[in-house]
Amino acid sequence: MNKSELQRKGAYGIFSLVVLVILAFLFMFPLYWIVTGAFKIAKEYNSVTPVWFPSVFTLDNFARLFARRTAPLWELAVPFSAMFSPDKTPVMLSVGPTVPAAIRWLLNTVFMAVMAMVLTCITASMAGYALAKKRFPGRALLFSLIVCAMALPKQVILIPLIKEISAMGLWDNIWAVIFPTVGWPFGVFLMKQFSEGIPGEILEAARIDGATEWRTFTTIVVDLVKPGIGALAIFTFINSWNDYFLQLIMLGSGSNYTISLGIATLQAETSIDVGILMAGATLAAIPIIAIFLAFQKYFTQGITMGAVKG
Repeated sequence: MNKSELQRKGAYGIFSLVVLVILAFLFMFPLYWIVTGAFKIAKEYNSVTPVWFPSVFTLDNFARLFARRTAPLWELAVPFSAMFSPDKTPVMLSVGPTVPAAIRWLLNTVFMAVMAMVLTCITASMAGYALAKKRFPGRALLFSLIVCAMALPKQVILIPLIKEISAMGLWDNIWAVIFPTVGWPFGVFLMKQFSEGIPGEILEAARIDGATEWRTFTTIVVDLVKPGIGALAIFTFINSWNDYFLQLIMLGSGSNYTISLGIATLQAETSIDVGILMAGATLAAIPIIAIFLAFQKYFTQGITMGAVKG
């Protein structure tokens, strides 16, 4: 490699770095503006001239957010219990004292996203493995239907979904926004692609050694597709957390609100109090950042494996 080629590579590297820094700044700026806005006084976040950094850090916005409403710390309906109740009311499990409603909304959202993430990863990894490594009648047709389902927006299946959820007694229940996510077609598709890369010789050796199908899946398959499960966990958590449309349709009472719905109702009540909205958005961003940092290694591995596969 001659001197001119080295100079071109160096110039390209510097240009790439500058572009990446600019893109990173553009993507991070909204989060920076929200977090700093949550700690600004009213004069600064209502100022016509942007105040880029709070002159005085204040927790008044969070105090007003927590003072708006109160709710029980935890109140969870037993899924499908309304179907067997004489008066069609679900069995409720309640615990804890009365707390600010924002805390309850945050707990509802974390529970919803975590349960959707766990159940989706379990079902998608099992279905993806079966579609990739098992041979059964209708396998190709079933996978084609799953791929076609990925193109359907929620609005298309909204009416049947509402009828199904109501028939199971889950409407206005946090489970009403968990179960529709569990059969996520994209998750099955993603895990099938990862399962395709499992060497058949390893599975055959496990069968020869006498391993059951369940033990083969839990001890061998899960370990081999762990990067895919990590990537799917992040995708599912974020998708469930941000699914405002489904939450708006399925949840009606304030005690079952997610943090997104709660902030929206506060916005309607407070005539757009920017400080409260910024505080609520900051509170809602914390679990998203935490889950990404926890699964970042698997997420990066998943992207890398998908890029070099085949």
